[in-house]
Amino acid sequence: MKIRNAIKETAIITVGTAIVAAAVFFFMLPSHVSVGSGAALAMVLSNFIPLSVSAITLIMNVGLLIIGFVLIGPEFGAKTIYCSILMPLIMGIFEWIFPNFQSITQDPLLDVICYILVVGVGLSILFSRNASSGGLDIVAKIMNKYLRIDLGKAMTYSGVAVALSSVLCYDSKTVVLSLLGTYFGGMIVDNFIFGINIKRRVCVISKELDDIVDFVLHTLHSGATLNEIIGAYDKSPKMEMVTIVDKHEYKQLMDYIRKVDPKAFVTVYSVSDMRYQPKTK
Repeated sequence: MKIRNAIKETAIITVGTAIVAAAVFFFMLPSHVSVGSGAALAMVLSNFIPLSVSAITLIMNVGLLIIGFVLIGPEFGAKTIYCSILMPLIMGIFEWIFPNFQSITQDPLLDVICYILVVGVGLSILFSRNASSGGLDIVAKIMNKYLRIDLGKAMTYSGVAVALSSVLCYDSKTVVLSLLGTYFGGMIVDNFIFGINIKRRVCVISKELDDIVDFVLHTLHSGATLNEIIGAYDKSPKMEMVTIVDKHEYKQLMDYIRKVDPKAFVTVYSVSDMRYQPKTK
């Protein structure tokens, strides 16, 4: 079982790394837009250092990898060692297969949009497995752990300096696109990581609460908590139901509440993460 899980974990991380490498090579490098990342810094440095972008990326990743291993732990370090080596290797393969690759879209703005969307998918896969493609991703993970900053925002903060570094060798339009790409790229990653798993915490006070609880338990097959509360206006005791549901279940629940008690008092909160022990059937 452990071997099977290890193979599955490695396969998922490999896919995520390949997606990130493809986003960098096919969308960022041709446009010269330095969307804040280790590879973007490597692209800028390649104008001053006689090495390929993939080689510079590998050298930088090793240095940051040591920091991540010390501050985040051996599990993160072990996974990121693999990713940090694999990503420049994949980029090197792309450089070998497509030595004079030109922009697919022929438009830097479209390249930026494609890059942040594709790289967002790859990074969300890696972060969900407590891994990183190396470079500034390690910095973002450290900021997330010690400063409690959302991963997307942490990537934005750490990437702004890299985006600004493009002023050393590219025109003002490229610098502006680099800054915009870095900012919106952080938002996209944040959305991929947390938006997909978003849930709703629904609190209900109703005269038909027994029917609503029954619907949650036996139709949605979800859990619920009942709290005894006292209204401040009339000081009368009431029961409140609290349940957490996904987007599909939320629609079903709200439709049912509107049907059985249109006057029910309902409050809804967003829940980005949840830890619990599932009940055995």
